[in-house]
Amino acid sequence: MCYNIDRLLSTEGLALEAIEVARRAVEAASDKQAIDIVLLDVRELCSFADYFVICSGDSERQIKTIYDEVGHTLKREGILPLHHEGTTDSGWLLLDFSGVIVHIFATLEREYYQLDELWDRATPVVRIQ
Repeated sequence: MCYNIDRLLSTEGLALEAIEVARRAVEAASDKQAIDIVLLDVRELCSFADYFVICSGDSERQIKTIYDEVGHTLKREGILPLHHEGTTDSGWLLLDFSGVIVHIFATLEREYYQLDELWDRATPVVRIQ
């Protein structure tokens, strides 16, 4: 059975729909020129998230910039990550906002881990190439 997190509470106690949080993450990544941004609806397939945002950057600097922008954009909304993982030199950073998980990859690591293919049964909501 799917664990559906419909609303994420901000630090101010305001609730945002998980899809709104995901869309804001997509916009923030796009603002920093992220490559091949995908927003996947994984509610029917996964017990730990409702949406995945997957994107890539061309360099360690760009990956860090995308990561920072997503974090700052959502922080302004009062949404803080519950968890984060990865390092820029590993080619993969992750921000976990409970119902929304943001993956930021270097191109080679994205090709290697193939999350897009792993979750190919998920419903694509947005794709920006």
